Amino acid sequence: MKNIIDVRNLIFEYFRRNETGEVENIVEALSDVNLQVEKGAFVSIVGANGSGKSTLAKNLNALLLPTEGMVIVDGRDTRDADKRLEVRKSAGMVFQNPDNQIVGTTVETDVSFGPENLGVESEEIVRRVETVLNLVGLSNKKRISTAKLSGGQKQKLAIAGVLAMRPECMILDEATAMLDAEAREKIMRIVHGLNKEYGMTIIHITHFMEEIFDSDYIYVMKEGKIACEGTPEQILAQPKKIQECHLECPA
Repeated sequence: MKNIIDVRNLIFEYFRRNETGEVENIVEALSDVNLQVEKGAFVSIVGANGSGKSTLAKNLNALLLPTEGMVIVDGRDTRDADKRLEVRKSAGMVFQNPDNQIVGTTVETDVSFGPENLGVESEEIVRRVETVLNLVGLSNKKRISTAKLSGGQKQKLAIAGVLAMRPECMILDEATAMLDAEAREKIMRIVHGLNKEYGMTIIHITHFMEEIFDSDYIYVMKEGKIACEGTPEQILAQPKKIQECHLECPA
């Protein structure tokens, strides 16, 4: 099976500046990260706060670019400026706070926004909006104001907005972190359904250990590095390693 994501020796550095804009120091947020995701796989990246997982997520769809190494998305190098739009079409991102990516005043207009910007024809946009709202369970909210949605409904809308652009891969960057347990479970059911029923590649980034054990493969991060990786069974067999990464083993 072909890899849709191929991360090779990735190093990413942040520059910290003082009040005058001068660089005070350089922080290495990611250190020699290697990671592969096969098309159609469900891969989880788990780590405590500050482990580098969100920085890695932003490198996967070219919101951030490598300091060293490379990130290949569906055969395209993110360092190639001419390929970045295609990279972002291939790898759609759902963020922790859905308010940061909701732009429409109603559910319908918000989902339409992405395809419109891609130049999709009007009739096709209407079809896509109907399809994705059905998938996430918001078809009865089509003309509702986005401001009136609950947190869980807003996250469903954010997922629908990404789906409407027909990405090959969906990256969820702590997309369940702000939700209660019931809403988190609903979002995870939707995401697993997209993977199992439609073959969509999913990269799920989280600090909730209970969300990762239906994955095909897991990467555990600590201090900007991959601390361990493997199938759910292989990760569960390393409780000491999990604790060293400041994570709690599921009961």
